[in-house]
Amino acid sequence: MGYNTSVDGEISITPPLAWSEFKDSPFAKTRTDSKHEVRLRIIEETVDTDEGQLTRRTADALLPISGDAFKAYHLVEHVQQAIDAFPGHEFAGRFECEGENAGDLWRVVIRVGVAVKVEPRIVWPDDDAQS
Repeated sequence: MGYNTSVDGEISITPPLAWSEFKDSPFAKTRTDSKHEVRLRIIEETVDTDEGQLTRRTADALLPISGDAFKAYHLVEHVQQAIDAFPGHEFAGRFECEGENAGDLWRVVIRVGVAVKVEPRIVWPDDDAQS
């Protein structure tokens, strides 16, 4: 059991990570073999070379570990760990998060290399504006 959160969106990585940078990273793993709540989007491209076909792998974004709701208890922490693991790259974008309870909305955004949890502010209109 536990409290589940739906997480949508992506955080881009510029320039994309080369295979040598992420091949042993825990962020390159799938949900079943990872303890992290984010994963790398790995792009595979087959190119012809003089020696035959070569598969080139790069990673261009961070994604939620699952398309289904999951326990996102450490999401901000894991995004920051990914940022710290790949110095020299820019991370930009956000994750939109919605918990099981009504009104439980928040985001993870990147501000100058730091993952930040942002919660919305609800403002009631003035009573005079209703008349």
